[in-house]
Amino acid sequence: MTPQPDPQAGAAVKAADRAHVFHSWSAQELIDPLAVAGAEGSYFWDYEGKRYLDLSSGLVYTNIGYQHPKVVAAIQEQAAKLATFAPAFAVEARSEAARLIAERTPGDLDKIFFTNGGADAVEHAVRMARLHTGRPKVLSAYRSYHGGTQQAVNITGDPRRWASDSGTAGVVHFWAPFLYRSRFYAETEEQECARALEHLETTIAFEGPGTVAAIILETIPGTAGIMMPPAGYLAGVREICDKYGIVFVLDEVMAGFGRTGTWFAADLYDVVPDLMTFAKGVNSGYVPLGGVAISGEIAATFAERPYPGGLTYSGHPLACAAAVATIGVMEEEGVVENAARLGTEVVEPALRELAERHPSVGDVRGTGMFWALELVKNRETREPLVPYNATGQEATPMSAFAASAKAHGVWPFVNMNRTHVVPPCTVSEAELKEGLAALDTALSVADEYTE
Repeated sequence: MTPQPDPQAGAAVKAADRAHVFHSWSAQELIDPLAVAGAEGSYFWDYEGKRYLDLSSGLVYTNIGYQHPKVVAAIQEQAAKLATFAPAFAVEARSEAARLIAERTPGDLDKIFFTNGGADAVEHAVRMARLHTGRPKVLSAYRSYHGGTQQAVNITGDPRRWASDSGTAGVVHFWAPFLYRSRFYAETEEQECARALEHLETTIAFEGPGTVAAIILETIPGTAGIMMPPAGYLAGVREICDKYGIVFVLDEVMAGFGRTGTWFAADLYDVVPDLMTFAKGVNSGYVPLGGVAISGEIAATFAERPYPGGLTYSGHPLACAAAVATIGVMEEEGVVENAARLGTEVVEPALRELAERHPSVGDVRGTGMFWALELVKNRETREPLVPYNATGQEATPMSAFAASAKAHGVWPFVNMNRTHVVPPCTVSEAELKEGLAALDTALSVADEYTE
């Protein structure tokens, strides 16, 4: 679709937004939201007619791009057939979505509890783990994000937790491996893995193994910077959980459904958790949907004992119809394979070339359509381009970088000192090259702040 400028309509949309919409994670008077007129495929555009290649995939969820006609049609057809129905009933779209998801999850994660999104999926996974074990504590990593609801934000390990941290949520944080900024003085991935596992097991020992219900990890931490776990780490966590009777929860809200070039990031590491959360890419965000994939052992806990939890819109027919259609599209169009191929053949070599030419790039990491560049002030010292959790003037270098990217027609996902390259998994090679060229230009702005 060719964008048609309509500044007057854009002004009206913007005025209504500023008058009435309360935005998340924002100081309301300090933001200037872009008024979006439309979107299709890998692009969206504003009311001035300016088009942007979406390197953010919305919030890393439009895995099949915007307005895919088959998914739109499926939602329309479901609305005409049965627009909504209570979760206690067996409904075709809900049953089929659960079947298709279970076919793709690893191991015996064959029962699906539907939620409205990723945060409440985490809430329910933690509740299930606590009820299954009879234990109170949850261990999660620093440099993690698990959602904005009360329990999920307390599990989160980044600054978004601080304002809501009750100190009574039963959450203990630990350091997961990240060699580039190692907390273990490691020099190799093998050292980082071994020392991180030792640190985790020591944490459990001092907390009391009999008090720990669950360990929850993003299979590949997303918002915090797409930090690929070293070989053997997730398998090691699995062994620790088995040793102490702890439930292992993998959060695949961001990494799941093709983002990593596999159906789930767990497939890359040949590991099976006890519970796995999902959302976002399950239906590309066309209608809100999330869920928990549940192992046979934990499902058996609630075979004759009621599970004390539920949601009015659990397994909403429109959302489930969108999931059925999305999974079908991903199979028919080879979306997972496309993400894997382009990640290996296009994105990785291009980003490594950018790293060689731009002193602001300290590290490149990722897989599939799930990449991040770590931006630094000094490559040798690895000093971040801006301080941790920088705001205002301190955040100027990253703000300038993001502004340059937008000016050149790409919409980046920027978090602290990182820019993510997370386009739709249906992106074409030509679109990718266009976006990477714009990123190249924007990095020149970041270079101006290096030493």
